[in-house]
Amino acid sequence: MRSVLIIGAGRFGGNLAEKLVDLKNEVMLVDRNEEVINRLAPKVTRAQIGDCMDKDVLAALGVRNFDICFVCISDNFQSSMEITSLLKELGASYVVPKCDGDLHAELLLKIGADEVVYPERDMAWRTAARFSAKGAFDYIELSPEYALIEIAPPASWVGHSLKELNVRSQYGFNVIGVRVNGKVIPLTSAEHIFREDGHVLITGSQDQIHRVMDK
Repeated sequence: MRSVLIIGAGRFGGNLAEKLVDLKNEVMLVDRNEEVINRLAPKVTRAQIGDCMDKDVLAALGVRNFDICFVCISDNFQSSMEITSLLKELGASYVVPKCDGDLHAELLLKIGADEVVYPERDMAWRTAARFSAKGAFDYIELSPEYALIEIAPPASWVGHSLKELNVRSQYGFNVIGVRVNGKVIPLTSAEHIFREDGHVLITGSQDQIHRVMDK
């Protein structure tokens, strides 16, 4: 469990806060919009109305006590920059602002951001990769060379075990799990029998995966 401060309760900040709470983290959410804070307050550990452009407001939050501070207001370039800088000045240990472009990211890193995130760009890339891979239900790029993908089992796999199919040798990628009735189950046995109604989670090079799926 980690202690997280999220500044900015827009679509990204609000969704980030809810997911972090689901993952058993302690989350404090701050925004100057009273209506938004009142709506999201029951879903997070703590919520506070405040303008984090004000150094005194930030200082009162005790930013040193959080493991991570997210700045989720990239629609206001200047505010994002100033809040990131103030957080580092006040001793925040790890600051991660949201950004919309490379120039914004470069400037944020220069003034002390420990890392930046590009949620819109990353989702666009993930969506493009998913729909470029025929038959993919989900697609996560792990690196420029490797990916994790969820697919329906090829017809030739149904009724056969991982051991029988010898997937690693035949295709060059690894089957790491299956999704059955919406639940992901890690594959720990080569005796698993593939079912028509289950999905398969595979990892490997993007070239290997696309070659198999394009057949």
